[in-house]
Formats: sequence, C-alpha cells, structure tokens
Amino acid sequence: MAATTLRRLACLLAFAALPALAQHVWLDEKGVRQYSDQPPPAGTPASRILQSAGPRPASPAPTAAPSGPTLAERNADFEKRRIERAEREQKESEQAAMEKEKKSNCEQARAYGRALANGGRIARTDANGERSYLTDAQRAEETARVQRTLEQCRSAG
Repeated sequence: MAATTLRRLACLLAFAALPALAQHVWLDEKGVRQYSDQPPPAGTPASRILQSAGPRPASPAPTAAPSGPTLAERNADFEKRRIERAEREQKESEQAAMEKEKKSNCEQARAYGRALANGGRIARTDANGERSYLTDAQRAEETARVQRTLEQCRSAG
C-alpha cells in the first residue's frame, strides 16, 4: 500500500511541476489547456493563448548588416599584420647579426693593431705556402689600414 501511495504522490508531483516547465499555455480547439515549451500552433487565435514567453513575431525580423568588418576582412588584416611582423623580426635579426659581425671585426682589428704596435715580428704565408715577415714599410701600411678600420668602428659605435 505504501508503494502505491508513493507512486501516486510521485505522479501528482510530476504533473504539478509540468506547468512550471511550460513557457507557453493555450487552449486547443476542444478547450483543453495545453502546456509546452514550444509556441502554440500557427493557427491558434490570440484569444486562446493564455501565456506566452514573449510576443509572437509576425514575420521574421530582418537581419541587420554587420556593423564591423567581415570575417574575411579581419582574416586579411590579421595575415597582413602577421607578415609585417615576420618581416620586421627578420630585419631585426639580420641587423643584429650584422652588428655582432661588425663588433667581432672591430675586436680583431684592435688585437691586430696591438700586435703591430708591440713591434714583434709578424709573419705571413704567401700563395706558394712560404712564410715571409712584414717589412717596416708593410708594417706602416698595415698600421694605417688598422687605424682607418678602428676609426670606422668608433664612428659607428
């Protein structure tokens, strides 16, 4: 008996909760109250609609043109910015590599200038693989060339 009572109570509660879920209430052609989350059928007169989730639109609202740029325009703009950024990064990378190489060349010129100034013997290997030492005239030419290179290093740095 208790199980039957519980079953009846559950059914009663389920039916009682049904109108709470409904957003639309209307009377059908037989006068029976209908509850639904869907709007009443199109032929239902407004006098038979008891509750509605909102006013029924007479016709679909015209869609307004989007006020901002289209997806294609935004994608094109993004792609343009991406390419510009990649080009800028590549240019900056190349410039940094050139600066690093220039710094290395200047350091080598300073070291060679110090070696020339120390007065020690500086040897060169010619095309035949024979070793020859710088004469005083050659040392003076090399010193002048190193000085010009170092001037360029100072003016750029």
